Amino acid sequence: MADHDSGIGRKIAYYRARKGLSQRDFAPLIKRSEAWVSQVERGVRPVKALDVLERIADVLDMPVAELAPSAPTAQAEPVPAVAVPLLLLLTGNHALRALTAGSGTVPDPDRLAQGADAAWTFTRLGHYTDLLDLLESLLPELEAAVVHTGSRDAELLLADTYQAYAVALADLQQFDAAWVSADRAIAAAQRAADPILMAAGAFRLAFVFHRSHRLDQAKHTARSAREVLGGLIGEAEPRAASVYGALTLQLALIAARTEEAEEAYELLAAARATAAALGEDRDDHHMDFGPTAVDLHEVAAAVELGDAGTAIRLAGKIDPERLAPGQHSRLLIDAARAWAQRRSPERALALLLEAEVLAPEQVYRHKSVRSTTADLLSMDRSTPGLSEFAQRIGVDAALIQPVTVRPGPARSGLRAARGPRAI
Repeated sequence: MADHDSGIGRKIAYYRARKGLSQRDFAPLIKRSEAWVSQVERGVRPVKALDVLERIADVLDMPVAELAPSAPTAQAEPVPAVAVPLLLLLTGNHALRALTAGSGTVPDPDRLAQGADAAWTFTRLGHYTDLLDLLESLLPELEAAVVHTGSRDAELLLADTYQAYAVALADLQQFDAAWVSADRAIAAAQRAADPILMAAGAFRLAFVFHRSHRLDQAKHTARSAREVLGGLIGEAEPRAASVYGALTLQLALIAARTEEAEEAYELLAAARATAAALGEDRDDHHMDFGPTAVDLHEVAAAVELGDAGTAIRLAGKIDPERLAPGQHSRLLIDAARAWAQRRSPERALALLLEAEVLAPEQVYRHKSVRSTTADLLSMDRSTPGLSEFAQRIGVDAALIQPVTVRPGPARSGLRAARGPRAI
């Protein structure tokens, strides 16, 4: 954990002791568990929600400003050179060019469909140079097909392609451009009169907001789309339920990251019910929703809530044989984060190394892998293989300061508002 997080924890511990409160007495006053308080005070868990900081300050009679000091300058994350041309491509006025140009040769619909699928493949693999090469020809062709044929299928493919484009731009930290791309995807789906695809576009827009830490906007976008889709389930094909379920999982993670444990577990239960009704894993609009997705999100939510024990237990129940490499890698990363919360750097690193073998591109561009690795370095930089792994993923070990922590309860998590252990 970063130095400023450890410093905040020490301040909380100081003011709590000055008030004569034990961790056990203090925890219910701020609607958190004793283990959560211990994690924060030991510097292994940050406090991200302003309302929680305000509640702590109020109980301890301390200025809230002392709990939100200026964070130290973060280590700059390398942005691939391909981000700039991908950003510029979005401003190319392809629709305007198509509108003012002659009809020319209408592109083959099957080839356009293959191009849209390839855009998703390159995005998921992080092959952004290949994506750029593809989009430089695919976007003008799709816009031309829309303008000159009025094809609904072309609009649907355009919406799908702009969704992939939005995800890639968000991965490259180009959030404003990703917002534009997601909005174009929604507009194309609207012209095609496909409300389910519009909701899928809203999912991407919420993803962009989520990645850029605009959590209120992410929540509002996902919730409004989910409310509309709720009325279509049962009346439309299964893809409505699939997108609805994906939006539900998205909202569950947002709730977990804003430390709203009860809401997170309620949403996970709702997603589980939707997945059970579907009865299978589906990939409608590249949403990847079904029973397996719910399993993975339950682990991720437990990690976000600081409930390392539950995350580790749930991760151990998932059969890796039924996971795609990307899914398995994501599970390993979340399990590693849980073991980092347990302050077990060797176990956490072993899982990260296993994920690296399965899906190296995903590991190298995953922000939480870098933050977890920084945490492991602050715990014990002598862990065999850790410095080498940090170098491979772009984390400068020399910039990470060791954090000394006091002993605390071995258990972890938000016990006060947790759902049933059966999830």
